[in-house]
Amino acid sequence: MLYTPINFRNVELKNRWVMSPMCMYSSDNGLANDFHFVHYVSRAQGGTGLIFVEATAVEPKGRITNHCMGIWNDEQANSLKRIVDFVHQNTESKIGIQLAHAGRKGSTWENKQISLEEGWETLAPSPIPYHPTERIPHVLSVEEIKEQVQNFKAAAKKAVDAGFDVIEIHAAHGYLVHQFLSPLSNTRTDEYGGSFENRSRFLIEIVDAVNEELNENVALFVRISGTEYAESGWDISDSVALAKVLKDHSVDLVDVSSGGNIHGAKIEVKPMYQVHLAGQVKKEADVKTGTVGLITSAEQAEYIMQQNDADLIFVAREILRNPFLAVQSSFSAHKDCFFPHQYLRAKL
Repeated sequence: MLYTPINFRNVELKNRWVMSPMCMYSSDNGLANDFHFVHYVSRAQGGTGLIFVEATAVEPKGRITNHCMGIWNDEQANSLKRIVDFVHQNTESKIGIQLAHAGRKGSTWENKQISLEEGWETLAPSPIPYHPTERIPHVLSVEEIKEQVQNFKAAAKKAVDAGFDVIEIHAAHGYLVHQFLSPLSNTRTDEYGGSFENRSRFLIEIVDAVNEELNENVALFVRISGTEYAESGWDISDSVALAKVLKDHSVDLVDVSSGGNIHGAKIEVKPMYQVHLAGQVKKEADVKTGTVGLITSAEQAEYIMQQNDADLIFVAREILRNPFLAVQSSFSAHKDCFFPHQYLRAKL
């Protein structure tokens, strides 16, 4: 199954390997540079079915750090288009971008909040910092929430114009959209807080706005945290309920990760530790899912798919170590996988 094609709208992935979005903290003014070109293209040359560009901010205050990537202007979009064009012209990979807003977890460096002079005022649904020592974030008004929805929509248009095949909305890991979803970080009493429907409203409005910029040649994914490992917080039952709503709003896949919203949450990190979350969402919500979390081998990936826990295998650290993970694994499995014709003498 791992080397079986799969379609999302008109987007066909040649295999189920996905390079997970991973922040590189290597941009100036949000621009992709030569490092990013080599970084992403090398994984496409390695046969990965879908390459995801890192969390890319939809506005300057949406960055995690001063060195995060952005797509709020045309110069940034054009710097990414160079990568997209090479991937399309020289490999069989598809390429996606993760649109993100850090919210209260922005204005940091090396996991510590930086000063207003070096950084910026952070934003959140409620006046609750991620860590008690951090500045209280600015609480978004309803008008400002609507502006953020439009920021995601404008970023999606730039991404489509740049040629990306997949747009993923980042609603996980304690960033702005996740902050709205969780009752622990969202204590609002207006239409964006309180009930599950109200806390989900921001994400659904983003999904609907982004879909207005898409067509059948661009798929839409959403990354969520299946649970935030905190009592009375967002949990797997919420994720299943949300996935059902996302499916009704033309989301093609739910990418299930976990954690990130509650400082000090206890997480037992071990190989494939998040797979069961993707499996539960897939089976109970009847949606396509992706899974991630210390998956390091084709054997693990194949097992996950045989168990019907996920449709795509998102790989992070292992694909940093081995850009040719997909094609190298295909050799021993005797499966077809893209391999650059310039390298054919090395094919086993």
